Amino acid sequence: MFSSHLRKLFIHKSIVDLPQVAAIRSRMDVPAEVVGNAQDVYEEISGFDDPVEAGKSILFLTANQGRFIRNCPGTRYYTCCGYQILHIGTFCTLDCSYCILQSYFHPPVLQFFVNYEDMFSELDQLFSKRRLSRIGTGEFTDSMIWESITDLSGHLVTRFARQSSSVLELKTKTVAIDELKHIDHNRKTILSWSLNTPRIIQSEERLTASLSERFEAAKRCESWGYPVAFHFDPMLIYEGCKDEYADVAEQIFNHVSPKNISWISLGSFRFIPSLKPIIQKRFRKSKIPYGEFISGLDGKMRYFKPLRIDLYREVISKIKQSAPEVCVYFCMEDDEVWRKSMGLIPKEKGGLPTMLDQSAVRVCKLESDG
Repeated sequence: MFSSHLRKLFIHKSIVDLPQVAAIRSRMDVPAEVVGNAQDVYEEISGFDDPVEAGKSILFLTANQGRFIRNCPGTRYYTCCGYQILHIGTFCTLDCSYCILQSYFHPPVLQFFVNYEDMFSELDQLFSKRRLSRIGTGEFTDSMIWESITDLSGHLVTRFARQSSSVLELKTKTVAIDELKHIDHNRKTILSWSLNTPRIIQSEERLTASLSERFEAAKRCESWGYPVAFHFDPMLIYEGCKDEYADVAEQIFNHVSPKNISWISLGSFRFIPSLKPIIQKRFRKSKIPYGEFISGLDGKMRYFKPLRIDLYREVISKIKQSAPEVCVYFCMEDDEVWRKSMGLIPKEKGGLPTMLDQSAVRVCKLESDG
């Protein structure tokens, strides 16, 4: 799936001799060019009318010069979950109309970091502290799009399996899970899927797996002993959306057991203003930029709060009917939304990070000295 969309590979000269580069090149059949700096890659896509689409067809193998482990870029205005990001690369070959990465990276470049040893060193330092940590690779890219050309996920799953204080979450809209079947994961890796209604998947999530395919993949991962998780994010408001999202929530429990679900998150569509013209240009039939939005405290455009609350209530009610013990939480919402939608605010449960940590301990069998 991944390599079939690529037309050129760039390799930074500083990492050209790493074994990971040779392994990736052996799995790809596209022209390759060694470059001395990223500007050469940027120039490759600068002349295209749609630089986002162009950026999805070019892969840049390079080294991460900064930290691999970062705190999630939340905001002080909304409740944050205390998540940590494992920064394995940037951008995505999937093509969702609402994706903030279209506007986040300038220019948009599909890059993968091959200095694994630096990443593993940071992880070992984290593990040595034996503090409970929730870490994911799906913030700046889809976690699983790289499976056809790299072996990183397998290395990460194995590495996390050898410790007991941290959990890895691999979040995706794909079904690229086959290589994870026979790995001894020790329940320290969560396979998670972004969910949406079939209508939105078909109209707004190009090149992604269908809803039924995502559920079947989750079912297979559960049969291999992995914990799973689901993320309704972004939820889009349209006529009939409440019933359709409630139906998706109900389908979760037709495929996996509540006892193996680490968490389910909900978040409505929100976007920085610069994303709107990109959606209008690249997805001319999309209606999502024309909803009833106001500017939130973080400067992002958001649906009116009563509309969000109304949708959240419907979906949460459906989840709790089937799985009252599953941890359900909001991504980037305030106490008023929590209270009116969920009947509680996080600080009554020790804070959102504590709620998620407790769920990880229960479902993933974590331990820590922290």
